Amino acid sequence: MFKIFLTSEADQNLKGLKANKSLEKRYKAAVKSLQYLSENPRHPGLQTHAFESLSGPNGEKVFEAYAEQNTPAAYRIFWFYGPRKGAITVFAITQHP
Repeated sequence: MFKIFLTSEADQNLKGLKANKSLEKRYKAAVKSLQYLSENPRHPGLQTHAFESLSGPNGEKVFEAYAEQNTPAAYRIFWFYGPRKGAITVFAITQHP
């Protein structure tokens, strides 16, 4: 199991989804994906892959995981390993760019 850390931006993203009743389905999908991420970052449902155009604050390799699939403007979770072993930092939960 990995410990999940949310940056203030990711926390705001998640709270924004929760606060908007019309986005309840997307909020639930994001929470479920965060659970999968903590259990296994390579869970097939996440379709995790490297996101080459970004790097973490200390040059960490950034990954993109799916919170939703086959949905217009589907939500994605952007994250990197760290700040220590057994940890994952989520820095954005947002619509697919």
